[in-house]
Amino acid sequence: MFKRLALVIALISVSGCDREEKVTLPPPAVSPPTTSAALRTSYAEIVNRVSTAVVTIRTESRARAPRQFPFMDDPFFRRFFGEPPTPPPEQLVRGLGSGVIVTDDGYILTNHHVIDGAQQIEVELQGSRTITAKLIGSDPPSDLAVLKIDDGGLSPLALADSDKVQVGDIVLAIGNPLGIGQTVTLGIISAKSRRTGLSDGSFEDFLQTDAPINRGNSGGALINGNGELVGINSQILSPSGGSIGIGFAIPSNMARDVLDQIVKHGKVTRGHLGIVVQPVTEDIAASLNLTSARGVIVSQVQAGSAAERAGLKRGDVILALNGDVVSDSNSFRNDIAGTPPGRTVTLRIWREGSEQELRPTLGEYVAEERSTRSTEERSPEAEGNDRRLGIAVQPLTPALASQLGITSDTQGLVVVEVDPFGPAADAGIQRGDVIEQVNQQPVRSIADLRSAMDRAGKNPLLLLVNHRGTTIFVTVRPR
Repeated sequence: MFKRLALVIALISVSGCDREEKVTLPPPAVSPPTTSAALRTSYAEIVNRVSTAVVTIRTESRARAPRQFPFMDDPFFRRFFGEPPTPPPEQLVRGLGSGVIVTDDGYILTNHHVIDGAQQIEVELQGSRTITAKLIGSDPPSDLAVLKIDDGGLSPLALADSDKVQVGDIVLAIGNPLGIGQTVTLGIISAKSRRTGLSDGSFEDFLQTDAPINRGNSGGALINGNGELVGINSQILSPSGGSIGIGFAIPSNMARDVLDQIVKHGKVTRGHLGIVVQPVTEDIAASLNLTSARGVIVSQVQAGSAAERAGLKRGDVILALNGDVVSDSNSFRNDIAGTPPGRTVTLRIWREGSEQELRPTLGEYVAEERSTRSTEERSPEAEGNDRRLGIAVQPLTPALASQLGITSDTQGLVVVEVDPFGPAADAGIQRGDVIEQVNQQPVRSIADLRSAMDRAGKNPLLLLVNHRGTTIFVTVRPR
């Protein structure tokens, strides 16, 4: 009797548990779809196919060691110390980098800084076979150079369309880091359209990657999962000089354009508009009555340039180039540079509350050396100190303009002191900067500045600041 009762109770208990579990169990998990890339365990096939196109570049140059007593050329000193010692002999300087064979007939892409100043260039192919290379041309602004070797049976690397590269794509970096021999590293595209300011000319549009890149990788290949060239490895950012996962490659589309121009014409030509532009921030947009922060604002127009001839003015916001929306200043400048000189482009701009259209015909970009005059010399004491901005200013004089290395016809207020905890310092204003305008109105005196601030009330101020000869717009929120 007790056994039967226990059995009934057990059956009831089990049945109850079953019903409870059916109610509370979550639905079965659905496994995410797998892709062929997720199942890949080796890139050996791709590396074997493309590695012969990546070469080691060794350079030699001769440099004279600095003299220990350079003043001995002065006859005054020679009277006391006699004839100077024999000049030191020239020293042999060796360099190392990488390169990529990109055509059947032996054209090689590498970095300008790899071959800069070289008097002899040797290309080492796989199997330790070495061939003397000819420098076809070099382009410092993009940090690219083109070499040529005469050899049969070369296996060039195909160039991909780098515009189609996406952040997160898997890439391989191939080169000869630190001279240890050809090395392959794996990573992803970490970012696009990066600018570091380290190149000689700053026409930069880098692909950023975490694939380890070290010295000697410069000029080597960054390839995609199809074994195509997406970039020429160029730079790293590192406090130690070794890879920390922040490397930069020149996109293959830029490399292709430089290659084509150097091979055909021996040099690279770029379109030139003659303006300095900067991003439009939310505060700048509000100051100009733009509904949103978009486009780039013109902070400087070069005299006699294509921009000036077309009527472009300081303070104009460029919204579109040839119908394409302008998203950032670096891409805009590269798009202009990539347009042949003499071609007419269409700009849609925002000026004084309405959209307009201008059609400038581009000139040709010519690299200019910028003044390196120091601005650290002490200025006279300020005539005015504004606590709301955290700066002390005084009217700019011709003597101060000369001291600061800017043109004598520049007018405004020179910043002679900056409160490191003030709003001007937060906006990046430095000692030696010249404030030319406030809210698009010229300021020539301290009274002009204070009057403009009073009219603005609590709204942010739009300042046009001349920083060592380059004008930029800066927004500052007074205290």
